[in-house]
Parts: sequence; C-alpha cells; structure tokens
Amino acid sequence: MNRSQAREWLFKLLYELEVQKADPEEQIPLFIENYAITDPKVQEYIQNEVKGIQENQQKIKEIISQNLKKDWSIERISKINIALLKLAIYEMIYEKIPYKVIINEVVELAKEYGDDASHSFINGVLASVVKQNHLAEEESI
Repeated sequence: MNRSQAREWLFKLLYELEVQKADPEEQIPLFIENYAITDPKVQEYIQNEVKGIQENQQKIKEIISQNLKKDWSIERISKINIALLKLAIYEMIYEKIPYKVIINEVVELAKEYGDDASHSFINGVLASVVKQNHLAEEESI
C-alpha cells in the first residue's frame, strides 16, 4: 500500500464530506467504488481514519481554533484547508504518526489542491499544533 496515495484519497473524501455534509457511512463505499480502490488495506485505512476523525471531530476543531491567529475563526478557513488540517491533526495526535511525515505530505497536498497561500497557512497552523501538543519532544525521546 502506498500511504501517500491513501492519504490523498482520504483527503479527497474528507473534502467531499465537508462540502456535501453527507453521512460518512453512505459516502465511504461510494467513494471507494468511484475511485476503484481495490486494496483492502487502503479501504480499511480510509474507513478507520474517517471514523476516527468523526469521533474526535469536536476536539480536532478545538485544536484548529486554538492554533489560529487571533483575528481568524474556523469559519473563515476553506473547506480544502479544513479537510487537510483534520487529516493532519488526527494522524499526528490520535494515530501518533510522526509530525514531520504528516506535515510534509499535507503541505504538498495543499500546494496541489489549495490556493496560493494554503501551504503556508497549513504549515503555520500545524507548526503551532506541534508546539502546543509537545509533539516534537515526544518524537525525539
């Protein structure tokens, strides 16, 4: 399984869920079918990550809000950037994936799918999340 490709699919699904406000239980099988995702490990990864993000949605939104500049609110963030931030925060904090890996991949996705400022915005918010949650110290232990 190519984890980067799986993350890109996960991001696309999270974006669709942000835009459509659809039920993830219904959307996941349709998404997997539409993208012809045949690898059972990738299917399981997508299902588990969406479920985890949904279960921790309120805390993830709080983390995003706490790491925005004072004059920003979560409502101002584009749906693309929200999907990327949810993916990154969930994987860094709940899945304990090394923050350097996640930030690098999510910033690359922001460059590809977001606007000109998305990658800088995402990088700044996630750097703040790493500092606030002391993720840098945990990885160096």
